[in-house]
Amino acid sequence: MLLYFLITCLSFFFFTKSLSLPPWASETKTLLSFYFIKNPFMNSLHQTTHDPASPVIDQMSVLDLPELVLDCILDLLPPSGLCSMARVCSSLRERCVSDHLWEKHLKTKWGKILGPAAHREWQCFISSTYHLDSPHQQTGNLGFAKIISLIRSLSSVFRDDKQMRVYTSSLPLDSSMSCYLSLETGRFWFPAQVYNRENGHVGFMLSCYDAELSYDTHTDTFLARYPPHGRRAAAVEKGVTWDRIRAAPIDASPHHLYVSDSLKELKPGDHIEIQWRRNKEFPYGWWYGVVGHLESCDGDLNHCHCQLSETVVLKFNQYTVGSRWRRTMVMRDHKEEGNEEDGFYGGIRKINCKEEIAMWKRHWPCSILE
Repeated sequence: MLLYFLITCLSFFFFTKSLSLPPWASETKTLLSFYFIKNPFMNSLHQTTHDPASPVIDQMSVLDLPELVLDCILDLLPPSGLCSMARVCSSLRERCVSDHLWEKHLKTKWGKILGPAAHREWQCFISSTYHLDSPHQQTGNLGFAKIISLIRSLSSVFRDDKQMRVYTSSLPLDSSMSCYLSLETGRFWFPAQVYNRENGHVGFMLSCYDAELSYDTHTDTFLARYPPHGRRAAAVEKGVTWDRIRAAPIDASPHHLYVSDSLKELKPGDHIEIQWRRNKEFPYGWWYGVVGHLESCDGDLNHCHCQLSETVVLKFNQYTVGSRWRRTMVMRDHKEEGNEEDGFYGGIRKINCKEEIAMWKRHWPCSILE
């Protein structure tokens, strides 16, 4: 076992010393070299010198590396590195497009803003008639037709369209790599929610609305497409930043009333989100607020009985005192209440996660709203 380990390390050391590696591989080489230096067993090996003209070294290939070493190298590569490695040969291509490598990148970059609705939309996207026309060629269009604009460091990966089609012919439509590249190129519009929509319009401060989003790799921002509100046409917003996007916490249509399961336990100081819409034709948005005290309560927690009341006070402190939007009351058997003038209040969701609360507070308006 020890001999096998020694041979493995020697072969990889010779290989990395002899080859001229691309920029994306330098980090991998540095990391492994750092390990060799720090490992007492490998210390003497790291100091050994070799003849650069050795014919044995000249004949070595990356595929000569032990499976474990090669897998470790590929696992450390960024998406651009995997794409470059995949064009070396068919054997490396099969390894570099495997789901277990791309799932990690997909989860790391996109995991926090992709919810169940986005996964369902992806399945519809890959099974649409647009893709069924020519499966293999459309796969190339999904990710690789715009790969140059996606990752500029890969400008030399594809020399012509013919090479691109040959390269992508083995990439399944439903692979993690295809999903990743479809997101990166902006071809896949996915559903999510946007805080303070329409560039922080005063009418939407501390709200979160459903939208379809497309990523712009050049600006590292998103294009948001909001559904039409009644007779109002769909709104489009450019330059939506990552910190304003979240996956929907409730997997339901924005037109459906959320059935609250925490109304009975709400008490002053609890953080909540409540559905609100201007009229029955509009979709719901989620609005941030806190549970307040009844007027008959002095706010002393030692004598507070607000939790026993059938009426719950909701406060929206982003609005100035005296504003009609500052405060409202709902019953604990609340479903939907309101009118055409003040809008309709829908389901209430209690927020228990500190990270969610902190996210809302980061979007607090600079000044109190009227």
